[in-house]
Amino acid sequence: MGFMDKAKDLADQHDEQVDKALDKAGDQVDDRTGNKYSEHVDKGVDQAQARTGAGDTQQ
Repeated sequence: MGFMDKAKDLADQHDEQVDKALDKAGDQVDDRTGNKYSEHVDKGVDQAQARTGAGDTQQ
């Protein structure tokens, strides 16, 4: 099993924590950019969350 397979398995097992971390990272980016790119950051976070675990657990 390669590194990426192990990372995907880990993300699948901890989907809720991964989604929370992505939300927190998106909030940090928003804070540092003065919410100038908030729409783009939110879209990126949503797409990343949809690709981890069984899907987006944060709504």
